[in-house]
Amino acid sequence: MNLIVGNGHRKWPYGCPRRGRTAIAAAIWLLLGIGAEARPASLDDLFGEGPPKLRGSVHRLKIPLPRPRPAEAPTAEPEGPAAARPDTRPDKPAEQASPAAPQPSACRAALTEEIAIAPSIPDILGPGGCGGTDLVRLEAIVLPDKHRVAVTPAATLRCSMASVIADWVRTDIAPLAAKLGGEISVLDNFDSYECRGFNRIPGAHLSEHGRANALDVRSFKFVDGRTISLTDRGVPRDLRETILHSVCARFMTVLGPGSDWYHEDHIHLDRAERRNNYRICQWNVYDPLPQIAPLMPAGRPEEAPPREVAAKSDAKTAVKPDADKERPEAAKPDGVEPPKKPTTKKRR
Repeated sequence: MNLIVGNGHRKWPYGCPRRGRTAIAAAIWLLLGIGAEARPASLDDLFGEGPPKLRGSVHRLKIPLPRPRPAEAPTAEPEGPAAARPDTRPDKPAEQASPAAPQPSACRAALTEEIAIAPSIPDILGPGGCGGTDLVRLEAIVLPDKHRVAVTPAATLRCSMASVIADWVRTDIAPLAAKLGGEISVLDNFDSYECRGFNRIPGAHLSEHGRANALDVRSFKFVDGRTISLTDRGVPRDLRETILHSVCARFMTVLGPGSDWYHEDHIHLDRAERRNNYRICQWNVYDPLPQIAPLMPAGRPEEAPPREVAAKSDAKTAVKPDADKERPEAAKPDGVEPPKKPTTKKRR
């Protein structure tokens, strides 16, 4: 850019032709976003008549004012912190409501404290399919007379299995104990939930114990200190048979003495689901053992029939004599002696 040294004026004149002013005005309207109805007629209406006097004063621009706010426009919200003002952005997703607590199952709702003390416990998701859902810790069974039968130790079971156990004790075992002149106080729990295979054999199919769907019962204890062991042959046989019929009618699997040697000292109960509701009841109720083991065979009863005796045969049944005696002596001719056996002398 060339400048005149004397007065500092630019070489080119300050004036601008009208065509140039119109182009500049159009560019300004576009930059300011002013509609056609609000635009001034020309650049002169914006800057005034004549060129702007830039030396010694600032020329005022005639900027159009914004249109007044319509009467039907909503009132402005008071200023405040951003957190106090609700966010009305349409793209913001609605806040998700907190998930509602899971509703208890029908079994859980029916297994009240009037039937059993069985608090719910979290679901168990163990390896190989172990565990289950809707689990409880069966601590005691409440009899109709409000007396409690403690489960020692507490059993981890599915709610459905715990409900059947409670009903069995309340309906069958408690009246049976009353006939014996006692009241049950403890159910001896031999095993409940345990993540393992059949009979704890490595590689075997998952046991119902691993599904929290089985209970091993060893005995019942009375308030007066007596104990009924379900596999004790000293317990009256009719009592054990009554318990056998009660459990086989309620549970899908019953294993006891005679099923295998793993269940000789307890009774296994479970609610396994099988095709066509197939049930297994293998529990041999053996006769009581004699009080005193016999040391000698018992004597023959007098009323026993006489023993049969073999008849004597006419033929001689004597024992055969020695070989030398069996042979008859050969006839010896007169004056002739039998030959003598040769003798051999031992050489030294």
